[in-house]
Amino acid sequence: MDLENKIKALPESSGVYIFKDKAGKILYIGKAANLKKRVSSYFTRYLSDKNQRMVSQAADIEYILTPSEAQAELKEAAMIKDNLPRYNVALKDDKSFPLIRISDEAYPQIAICRRAKKSALDRARYFGPYTNAKLLRQALKTIRRIFGFRSCKRLPRDPCLYYRLNLCPGPCAGHISIPAYREIIANVILFLEGKQETLVKKLAEQMKKLSAEKKYEAAALIRDQVSALASIKKEFSENDFISGLDELMHKLKLPKLPERVEAFDISNISGQEATGSMVSFLKGTPDKNNYRRFRIKTVKGTNDYAMLAEVVRRRYARLKEGGKALPDLILIDGGRQHLLTAERQLLSLGLEIPMISLAKEKEHIYALSRREPLSLPADSKALHLVQHIRDEAHRFALSYHHVLRRKKLIENK
Repeated sequence: MDLENKIKALPESSGVYIFKDKAGKILYIGKAANLKKRVSSYFTRYLSDKNQRMVSQAADIEYILTPSEAQAELKEAAMIKDNLPRYNVALKDDKSFPLIRISDEAYPQIAICRRAKKSALDRARYFGPYTNAKLLRQALKTIRRIFGFRSCKRLPRDPCLYYRLNLCPGPCAGHISIPAYREIIANVILFLEGKQETLVKKLAEQMKKLSAEKKYEAAALIRDQVSALASIKKEFSENDFISGLDELMHKLKLPKLPERVEAFDISNISGQEATGSMVSFLKGTPDKNNYRRFRIKTVKGTNDYAMLAEVVRRRYARLKEGGKALPDLILIDGGRQHLLTAERQLLSLGLEIPMISLAKEKEHIYALSRREPLSLPADSKALHLVQHIRDEAHRFALSYHHVLRRKKLIENK
């Protein structure tokens, strides 16, 4: 894919973008609340001389999604520190950007500062610099809510409000040992370095060990930390779904983002208890209130095409009669013939709805607008999305088939 098409396919989500030259060397790393809008701006507005030179050398663009712009702020700084891109010179050299400082004390303090101390006596660790102080404070609040740490310059005699709010473990009053507190700091460092998977694995192992030792209260605390990190990952997953929808829209040249997708599957064993299912996804996530099950009424024997035709016809005849909203995209489990079978039912009802099918053998996507099937790479978010929806339709159809089989067995006893 050329650079122009890659930019068109960028998701409208928060994350980090990476410009690379022809040799694959990183030229520039940036962050954005909306990747597509931010990267497109390099080609639609006046640029400084430095940015003009950078864009003229750019041959490729990559991106990494994050749950929020605040998370993108942390990721951007960590990547710049690791890669030192040529055109991130301002962030590398300008001392006015904020940093995160972790002091070298028995109970380290975590705070935001404007510049690193140059004294040889200063053994603190610094992270950053970060381009946006507001986003940095948001990110630090998230970290503090998960782990809790000391932010006071000097340890007070009595615990402060942060302790009562469970945002600090209270080292000032001896409520936590030095090794235990330093373990918290080690976890925060992993988070700042963008090593969330390593962090979750480490916490899971600690929780298992504490449970085995019957230290249930300590294990519960770590469980809550894992849960909080999982919620961040869930935000990312939802973000990822939107990215997959956006990619699908551009790959298939759909008229708009397919926010509402309905998918069909047929389940039968030798024509017995044949059933159909339809699952509905809204913005990439299951909308279970709109799931539907169909017991096949007009087809005898094994004929998947006829069964599919019946189910599709019944679904959209009902929506049309009721004047209800139609989906943005229909997904059929099967190949081109399954797709054409479903299309004929829509045409007979006078309906035009974008429709695709996903064939299991090679995971090819068939579309009415394309002669040849679309083969997406294994890491494609659009492919992952349609596979996920297809698999959910299959699971739902099979579960209904099993219900009917059990019901029949009971009736025959």
